[in-house]
Amino acid sequence: MSIQESPNPQRPRLLLHTALAPAMRERLQLQFELLEAAGVGSAWRSELCGQVRAMLCNAQSIVSREQMRQWPALELIVVVGVGRDGIDLEAAAELGIKVSRAPDVCAEDVADHTLALLLAATRQIVQAHEFVRQGRWPQGRYPPTLRFSGRRMGIVGLGRIGRAVARRSQAFDMSIAYTGRAPKNDVPYRWCDSVLELAADVDFLVVCASGGPATRGLIDACVLQALGPQGVLVNVGRGSIVDEAALQQALQERTIAAAALDVFAHEPQVSEVLTGLPNTVLTPHMASSTLQGLQDLFAQAEAHLLAHFGLAPHTV
Repeated sequence: MSIQESPNPQRPRLLLHTALAPAMRERLQLQFELLEAAGVGSAWRSELCGQVRAMLCNAQSIVSREQMRQWPALELIVVVGVGRDGIDLEAAAELGIKVSRAPDVCAEDVADHTLALLLAATRQIVQAHEFVRQGRWPQGRYPPTLRFSGRRMGIVGLGRIGRAVARRSQAFDMSIAYTGRAPKNDVPYRWCDSVLELAADVDFLVVCASGGPATRGLIDACVLQALGPQGVLVNVGRGSIVDEAALQQALQERTIAAAALDVFAHEPQVSEVLTGLPNTVLTPHMASSTLQGLQDLFAQAEAHLLAHFGLAPHTV
């Protein structure tokens, strides 16, 4: 709904902090009054502040305590995605605002992307592609790369995504070890007490952990040193988990062999050092972004909204 449209008091007002596909927008408009957060100025906000009851965000959205207080009627924040790092969860709990997300939908897509990144980094797929495109093959063969199958996989954070990565890795005859908040009783993989212990005992270190203060800078210079000169780091968790300055130095000095990253400390800005290094594979926070996955995410977000407000799904 644009700010010029007349409101329909029969439908809950939903503030959008994320773009919607036309089909999804049409579906939500049948049940909700939609407001674009970017189009709500201060004057209009004062008129609406007691009427907005829900927000729809994405995993990159920032919703602070101050923002929540601007909407005193807010009951629900729905995040289209797995991460809720940008949502002040403590403030939401204090203010009685429920925060929903779709944790199950994207795990398989992220795991697929993780193995693709790791394969690309170890077998140097991107670099070899450019080697052929640039016409360098007639001057000599491409140098040998690292073996992928039968290696030692270490996973930081054995949640839904970490487990999906482990299952795929077993198909490549890898041994699996992991670390996290606590050991899991329902998996056969080897537990390590610390990320430093894990890094010292694996070839591939895959970061699937959540962001936040507890994991900030967890992958530091000591961990990278322990991973070693044939080790490969993959990060599909959060950019804050890896000390980027330490990683850049480790890659420059060949303390580790390579890094494959889908998340970054200051995304969408990416360090020129990282983009200029030959032993990196970099993707733009797209591990969960498949057409089918996004459809599933929005469907689950819609289900959260309808369930909260006691609305029945629209049928054609």
